[in-house]
Amino acid sequence: MVVVIAVLAVGGLFLFRPRGKGLPPVEAPPEPQIPDLRVPPQEGPVDREGGTTTTLPPPEEELLKAPEIEVPPPSAGRMVRLRTRLSRSQNVLGRGLLELLSRDRLDDDVWDEIEETLITADVGVAPTRAMVEELRTKVKVLGTRTPDEVRGLLKEELLKQISPDLDRTLRTSSHAGRPAVLLVVGVNGTGKTTTTGKLARALVGDGNKVVLGAADTFRAAATDQLQTWGDRVGAAVVRGPEGGDPASVAFDAVARGIEESADTVIIDTAGRLHTKTGLMDELGKVKRVIEKKAVVDEVLLVLDATTGQNGMRQAQVFAEAVNITGIALTKLDGTAKGGIVISVQRELGVPVKLVGLGEGPDDLAPFDPEVFVDALLGD
Repeated sequence: MVVVIAVLAVGGLFLFRPRGKGLPPVEAPPEPQIPDLRVPPQEGPVDREGGTTTTLPPPEEELLKAPEIEVPPPSAGRMVRLRTRLSRSQNVLGRGLLELLSRDRLDDDVWDEIEETLITADVGVAPTRAMVEELRTKVKVLGTRTPDEVRGLLKEELLKQISPDLDRTLRTSSHAGRPAVLLVVGVNGTGKTTTTGKLARALVGDGNKVVLGAADTFRAAATDQLQTWGDRVGAAVVRGPEGGDPASVAFDAVARGIEESADTVIIDTAGRLHTKTGLMDELGKVKRVIEKKAVVDEVLLVLDATTGQNGMRQAQVFAEAVNITGIALTKLDGTAKGGIVISVQRELGVPVKLVGLGEGPDDLAPFDPEVFVDALLGD
């Protein structure tokens, strides 16, 4: 009995022993803070313990802030300002002719050199022969020649070939309650979209309200590029879906220009391969569709001045598709040969109205024949 009572007593102690407290609940670790990778953190000033503080990125509203609109300079006087750049690349022609004509004896070999110099400068065969014939006659009459007289002869003859009497006015002002409409055409790679953007910039600098039509729907990069040009100067850009109908985009751009009382609507078309008849027909369609809404005041053909006589063939094919009213010569500051100005005008009877003299946004200038010839001949 004693043993049984002892066992029961020990068991009771274990049975009624007070229980210990349970383990505390496990807390979930805090979620890691993921930094906004769109804007890198900026290191702030050093704190008292030698560390640096981190500046928080700007709020999302600032990230989406529209670009600041630029105020371009006016187009007047641009070619005079760019004359030095032009003369650096073109003085081979001018100085070469001056040197040849200044020789004491002008025999047939010298005249052949003069003719070769002009043809090499892309003046063209027919204009070259006309110039050489005229110069030979004047030299015979003049007899002895001073450097100033030679320069005067060349300047007079070059100006005559460039035809300073051609109307080079660019029609960009609204009329009859509708904006002026400019259609920009040309082969891929000539700088057509860039020229469109630079022209819009120049017109905004002259105080015009401009609407741009991105009718090159087959090349997304062209549309985005034109949008960038428009955003920089506050010009509205009308664009369509990639691969969409260019004529529809052109029509909408003109409608937008009328609605917003714009001064000028500039339509950038797709770069046409002059060997593709179908694309040329489509260019004619774009022009016809625009004319349902407004008059097409200018059709500007953009030519790369460095392509020389190949550019002449492009010009002739485009002139058959649409009525070209003016030429914009790009890259005239590089390796271009200035004689292309003479040959393209002589072949088409269309004036060069704009020249690109560099890669800067304000390097598109109205063409001035006298400034151009002075740049050819140097000071």
